[in-house]
Amino acid sequence: MKAVVRKAGRVRRWLPVSDLWWAKLDLLRTLVRRDLEARYKGSILGNLWPLVNQLSQLLIYTYVFSIVLQVKLTLKGLPANNITYGLWLFAGLLPWIAFNSGLTQAARSVIGQPNLVKKVVFPLALLPLVPILSTFIEISLGLMALIVLVAISTGTLHTTLALLPLVWLPQLLLTAGLGYLASGLTVFLRDIPQTLTVILNLWFYMTPIIYPASAIPEQWRWVFWLNPMAAFAEVYRDLVLVGEVQHWREWMVVTVVSGVIFSGGLWIYRRLRPAFADVL
Repeated sequence: MKAVVRKAGRVRRWLPVSDLWWAKLDLLRTLVRRDLEARYKGSILGNLWPLVNQLSQLLIYTYVFSIVLQVKLTLKGLPANNITYGLWLFAGLLPWIAFNSGLTQAARSVIGQPNLVKKVVFPLALLPLVPILSTFIEISLGLMALIVLVAISTGTLHTTLALLPLVWLPQLLLTAGLGYLASGLTVFLRDIPQTLTVILNLWFYMTPIIYPASAIPEQWRWVFWLNPMAAFAEVYRDLVLVGEVQHWREWMVVTVVSGVIFSGGLWIYRRLRPAFADVL
């Protein structure tokens, strides 16, 4: 994962970005690398622990829903068995883990760095982005494992995998926008992280991750449209498992919504930022 961060820092300077922004990007890259190094420092598995945690959740949910509750699932190009359900589940679980972990850690990012907050020259807008980007990089291990498993099961790699970056961007914007909002409010109201945990627990079961969207009663389908994570879960499955985008409209809508949430969250964060040092 550290290699991913290093390669991200080797972007050619011909991009139309000012020196000030390059300095901020370099600082962000350094902070993300240090965060990844510090998370599992001294452990034997190191940065493989996120993959172990993801796979453990996959095994638990697959056992409960596919073996105990006998949930059956049929997908185009995949055999109808427990392995197919596990792959389908993992494809929806990965974007949720990135969103959930990134957002909960971002909520505490400002109050956890009071020394940096009180430095006049430090760009505080980077603080919520560090845990979010670190989590997204960790999730890339699980995504690569999923792609390998799908390739083994189907004997092919779908060309739609090339569209994955177009899903990561709006998902990153959504997480960052809510992260800015949560981290800014947490400085003044320390109940925000606990409240966020409750909301995310409810949000998880309102998202078709462990059950198909078709299982939602018709009169409640409007919840699907109001839930951006439902769209991300379905699009991930389209690109990785099916090899065909079946949720174009949801994808377009969630991209616009994510951009609006990011702009709103960043605006509120900037409005609150001048008072951070006084409160902390």
